[in-house]
Amino acid sequence: MKNFKNLLFVALFFVTATVLGQTKISGLVVDDTNQPLPGASVVVKGTTNGTSTDFDGKFMLTAKTNSGTLIVSFIGYTTKEVSFSSSKANLGKIKLAEDAGALDEIVISATSFAIDRKTPVAVSTIKATDIELKLGTQEFPEILKSTPGVYATKTGGGYGDGRINLRGFSSENVAVMINGVPVNDMENGSVYWSNWAGLSDVTSAMQVQRGLGASKVAVPSVGGTINIISKSTDAEQGGNVKMSTGNDGYFKYGMTLSTGLMENGLAVTASAAKITGDGYVDGLQFSGVNYFLNISKILNDDHKLSFNIIGAQQTHGQRFTTNSIETNRATEQGGKKFNPDWGYRNGQIENSSFNFYHKPQISLNHDWTISDKTFLTTVVYASFGTGGGRRTGRASGTSGKTGTDDYRLGDTDQPIDFDRIVQENKDRGALGSSDVFLSSINDHEWYGVLSTLKTNVTEELALSVGLDGRYYIGTHYYEVDDLLGGQYFLNPYSDDNNANEALQVGDRLNRDYEGRVLRYGAFAQLEYSKDDLAVFFSTTISNDRYGRSSFLDDSSNPNGRVSEDINFLGFGTKGGANYNLDDTNNVFANVGYFSKAPFLTDNVFIDKQSVEINEEALNEKIFSLEVGYGFRSEKFNANVNLYRTSWLDKSVTATRQDPINIGQQVEGNFSGLDALHQGIEVDFVYKLSDKLRMNGMISLGDWQWTSDVQGELFDQSGASLGTVIVNADGLKVSDAAQTTVAFGLNYKALENTSFYLDYNYAGDLYAKFDVSQGTTDRLDTWKIPSYHLFDLGITHGFKIADFDATISGKMNNALDVEYISDAFDNKDTHSAADASVYYGAGRTFSLGLKVNF
Repeated sequence: MKNFKNLLFVALFFVTATVLGQTKISGLVVDDTNQPLPGASVVVKGTTNGTSTDFDGKFMLTAKTNSGTLIVSFIGYTTKEVSFSSSKANLGKIKLAEDAGALDEIVISATSFAIDRKTPVAVSTIKATDIELKLGTQEFPEILKSTPGVYATKTGGGYGDGRINLRGFSSENVAVMINGVPVNDMENGSVYWSNWAGLSDVTSAMQVQRGLGASKVAVPSVGGTINIISKSTDAEQGGNVKMSTGNDGYFKYGMTLSTGLMENGLAVTASAAKITGDGYVDGLQFSGVNYFLNISKILNDDHKLSFNIIGAQQTHGQRFTTNSIETNRATEQGGKKFNPDWGYRNGQIENSSFNFYHKPQISLNHDWTISDKTFLTTVVYASFGTGGGRRTGRASGTSGKTGTDDYRLGDTDQPIDFDRIVQENKDRGALGSSDVFLSSINDHEWYGVLSTLKTNVTEELALSVGLDGRYYIGTHYYEVDDLLGGQYFLNPYSDDNNANEALQVGDRLNRDYEGRVLRYGAFAQLEYSKDDLAVFFSTTISNDRYGRSSFLDDSSNPNGRVSEDINFLGFGTKGGANYNLDDTNNVFANVGYFSKAPFLTDNVFIDKQSVEINEEALNEKIFSLEVGYGFRSEKFNANVNLYRTSWLDKSVTATRQDPINIGQQVEGNFSGLDALHQGIEVDFVYKLSDKLRMNGMISLGDWQWTSDVQGELFDQSGASLGTVIVNADGLKVSDAAQTTVAFGLNYKALENTSFYLDYNYAGDLYAKFDVSQGTTDRLDTWKIPSYHLFDLGITHGFKIADFDATISGKMNNALDVEYISDAFDNKDTHSAADASVYYGAGRTFSLGLKVNF
């Protein structure tokens, strides 16, 4: 008994000592204007014990000692050390100062984040907590739909097929960068969001810079820049397990694991997820595996290395065909879910339009602090893409069965009867298949380097210089993917070298070419900052060298299959200034002009199969001017921006029906189309109370074409096929809402429970104007009806044993509004009756669970 008492005494002693040796620390991390910084890193100095702030910037951390120091950091802000003790455990407000230099230390800094009240650009920053709170089953671009100037849709509704427009410019003219590495396609500028499906799980912050932006690259973008920064050494030790489910079979599960910054300077973050679903639209099933790996090593005080790989291997059905409003409304489900491009084969779903792709991006970053005044950051990267999209092909003299109502399993809105098509192909015997599946393969290899040297010439003046080099090879061809039961497929494309030959699976047809792009350039930027004034001036010069090889259409290339190289020299200059009138008010302005090469696919060559250079191809020119005002206070923040962007000599690709080869088209490329994009943007955040916050924005655009353009088309023999005339002067720029409005409320009902309600309005949206077909009238395209959408959600934090857990629920388009998100104009009537459309998704929902460890 005595021994038991002694043991009990010893145990109580150690428990008491352990408890007394621990300190529960709490605090609130804010910026210069007392706005909370959710997701800020808080770590006990000299340990891996840390946490991150919640949505309201608050944190609570148990230290294993009675006293010590906390290291508090956040992207774009100066790291701060704060002392704590058992008698000073509630640290109150910890204010972090914004600092561009902090970016160089915390994130992979080959890209540039804009700094509030210093960088003179219009900018919106979306933190990781906002992405996690609101993304749900939406496409990644849709998280930006409440940002001024942004219009984002799901287009046909396929997984990863979303698009984004910024100030009326399509994604081809909006630079997207991940950890400083550009991801826009080198040949046409497009961004395929299905390739980056795992970004939401590992994003530290995302910033939208509208207009010329602040990114340091050799070729600026026209509409703006989207900078996405993933987690690196700022990731805290631990990880999480996520699982979510949603409408139409949506299911996602994954894990993120991070070592945090260890004592040896090494930090590893890995993330992987699996996602599957049937898709909101009929027949759009999808499956994907997303992965991310970051290995960072702080070699010493002067050198840091960071290796990244990110990718998403995915397959998904697509809705390629658009239909009239009347056709959509006559379908069983009213059009929102109708998809004519799928059916059944052997009892399994089969898609006539299908996408499969895998594009991992690999990068290695080196940050070198040369001295207290000089910093060099370099990133080398590579990307290897493989995959493509399925389409249907039909033999000459046939009408095509997959798109006709006769081959449906019932009424005209029912799935395609692929079993019947397969049987009929078998019955054709030696005649070969009438209908087949073709795959449009688009593989590429991409290598690049981006290096920036920044030095502080004086305390007020900083100079940045850099090099930007990229080399890209794209391989593009159609191949027979599936004979659908037939013995062969007779090539119907008369210009192909193998025209009228019996093709088997894997044989190429229609197109087979290689595009090559070599881009290299340099840039320099001077930044002056003193007291309340910040000024910058930058200049760029670049050269784009294009080449092409064509392997399948010798009739279009009598002088050989390999083109000469053609060079386009580009240049640009921009400048701006921000002045802080006081602690509350600031004003800024920026202006820029640059000349950039047209995309390789625009009008560099006569057509897609030709290696003949278009001698009339011109650089596109952009002139932009913007002014802005900012207001900052403890409870209310607001911004007002006015912009005017002139886009000159835009390239146009024109198509016409081939009068000789019926059912086929010829192309011609020419330049000269001008546009003016101007408007005003207002956004604000208002903290009504400690529990209730309101945000909103209004974006009013006036985007118009300002010139006419015409050009002549020629066939392979050089004979004229006529003149294409585009009477565009004075017409509205189409395919993006020129008026958008958003309001949001976030209410913290309990300590760990929050609700949000978002409202979005889109108006002055015009059906897409297909300039390639030409117009003879001067009438605007059909104006799509405006629409109003509401989203809502809830998040609740709780404990599972010793682990922090969060459950969240989201509902998009909560009122199940029927609306048209995308439309294609009929150039003859410009009417609703003749337009072909995609309906936006109706009510969707998701429920998710996240457990941190």
